Amino acid sequence: MSGTESTPVDVMPDDSTAERSPVESVRQLSDGAPLRMTVPAIDLRIFDALSTPVRLWNSPVFHGLDNIPETGPVMLVGNHTLLGGVDAPLLVHEIYHRTGRVVRGLAENVLMRVPPVRELVHRIGSVRGSRDNCRTLLDNGEAVIVFPGGGREAMRRKGEKYHLKWEGRTGFARMAIEAGAPILPTAMIGADDVFDVVFDGDHPVMSPLRWTVEALGIRGNLTPPLMRGIGPTVVPRPERFYYSIGTPIETTPWQDATDLDAAAAELQQVVHKALEEEITALLAERDRDRGRTLWGRVRGAVGL
Repeated sequence: MSGTESTPVDVMPDDSTAERSPVESVRQLSDGAPLRMTVPAIDLRIFDALSTPVRLWNSPVFHGLDNIPETGPVMLVGNHTLLGGVDAPLLVHEIYHRTGRVVRGLAENVLMRVPPVRELVHRIGSVRGSRDNCRTLLDNGEAVIVFPGGGREAMRRKGEKYHLKWEGRTGFARMAIEAGAPILPTAMIGADDVFDVVFDGDHPVMSPLRWTVEALGIRGNLTPPLMRGIGPTVVPRPERFYYSIGTPIETTPWQDATDLDAAAAELQQVVHKALEEEITALLAERDRDRGRTLWGRVRGAVGL
């Protein structure tokens, strides 16, 4: 693991502009996001401040960050949890502090429709989730994190905790093969434990919300569930978050394949199996961890 700070890369000066965005680049992606970026000190302080309550409440544990290469293209492939907008940024934040690498996320298109949200997404390093953007980032040596299950995996139904819902999606594998980028199976658990699903998006009670979602041009299966946390409230339970980045899966064995679609499907299965194994290992760690809950952590701190 490296504790070095990142340095600005490819920042092009422009004397004709009195004030520039703190995130700059030589070229931009299709949604206006920078191809290469640096995190300004002020943004880092803001991210540190925003992540502190989550760290105190959920006491995250990280494994395998030393599997991330210092340079070159790499694709982290993870499972999408119910709180993907919380636990995934926490991982990206930790990776930056430990290694100095900015991991670029691929955001849902619905998030990019609102300019203020799009600006925020760009500031944390994420871009519109498209194959062209992902391919461009990898071709330029960036680290990218993808969630093949997408929004459907995040908007889980009852009984779907930590279930991968990839539905045969192989695009990520194809892009990794084409870019020659290793894949890191990236497991995240804990976020699906802080809330219980009272009614999922398919329940008749949720029909009005589902109709609203569809009226906004969003797929009905992305209807968020009704959840509860501590007791009947929406306060999240202080369950620990666990992360594990597995051994790199090199994509070179598939690069000379004559049938790229078949190669991508085969690699997808390899990654799927590796990620499930990482998730299973973390679930076992969670189950034997006395510090899983806030009360357990307090007892451990006072020696009980």
